[in-house]
Amino acid sequence: MERKKFLACLGVLALVVARVSVGGQTKQWTPPLTPDGKPDLQGVWLNQSATPLERPKELAGRQFLTDDEVAELKKRAARLFDVNTNSDFPGGDNFFHALLANPDRFENPNATGSATVMIERTIDNRTSLIVDPADGKIPPMTADGQQRLARTPSPNASGQRPVAGPEELSNAMRCITYGMPRLGVQNINAAGPMGYYQILQTPGYVTVTLESIHETRIIPLDGRPHLPQGLRQWSGDSRGRWEGNTLVVDTTNFSPQSNFMGAAENLRVIERLTRVAADALQYEITVDDAKTWTRPWTVVIRLTRTQDTIYEYACHEGNVHTMEGILGAARADEKAAEDAAGRPK
Repeated sequence: MERKKFLACLGVLALVVARVSVGGQTKQWTPPLTPDGKPDLQGVWLNQSATPLERPKELAGRQFLTDDEVAELKKRAARLFDVNTNSDFPGGDNFFHALLANPDRFENPNATGSATVMIERTIDNRTSLIVDPADGKIPPMTADGQQRLARTPSPNASGQRPVAGPEELSNAMRCITYGMPRLGVQNINAAGPMGYYQILQTPGYVTVTLESIHETRIIPLDGRPHLPQGLRQWSGDSRGRWEGNTLVVDTTNFSPQSNFMGAAENLRVIERLTRVAADALQYEITVDDAKTWTRPWTVVIRLTRTQDTIYEYACHEGNVHTMEGILGAARADEKAAEDAAGRPK
């Protein structure tokens, strides 16, 4: 399907979602407005979707599950992640994949805790967050993208051991940034405990604060141009505008040291935020980097309004205790290797 036609279909879907039933009849839901007359997106929003970023191979060709299948997955979730099963914590997309596999107990060799520490995840009919391409998969990477990704430290591991210094660790391990947009490997820094967003609006700006690593994006709405190409930032340079009831945010100028799934300074991200109900915000993200992927791709996340409060996230640049542990272990590995080889200390 052509991209323009596809996005037109998304717009129709958003309009349908924004209709509510009153007295047996339907009418279009109208969002509240800020004092300057713009749709009010303010508040704390949570992504607690269980839908995986990419469509699992078991569901190839299927955009949606049936209601009976959703009910079955919910039963499996209640059993598998009950406190008495002692399952490992199913971070990111591991939750959905565990429900498909339906083992007696979920085991994750990289788990940092038990399932008792997880928050509720919402299971719906969708089989992937990716809506374009239609197969629900990230497009193939270019040769340059594959090489760059191979050189990129894992976001949740120290990478090649022994580590020579902090420069070999990922931005996430160094508590600099989890990256933008928040999708990441296996959706690990996007949903559940990592999925809180707080939006504030003024006549000239919108700010989006992410609880994880307490990052705040300040987005001008006054039509100013992007920063010069020589000025680069971890989360890029964002510019916003209103298209009807949708806030459109165009972000460029990412730092060469940024990393979004292998993309960096050539990345462009278009976000569309539309409030479709009092407690629902549709968050559409289009990722475009011709040097990393063979075509752009689009994700739709459903954010839910919550009364939860954004708290301090105890992670700061340098991440001293983690740095000491990782680098200390690396030096210990080097010493052990020298001792085994009989080399002088």
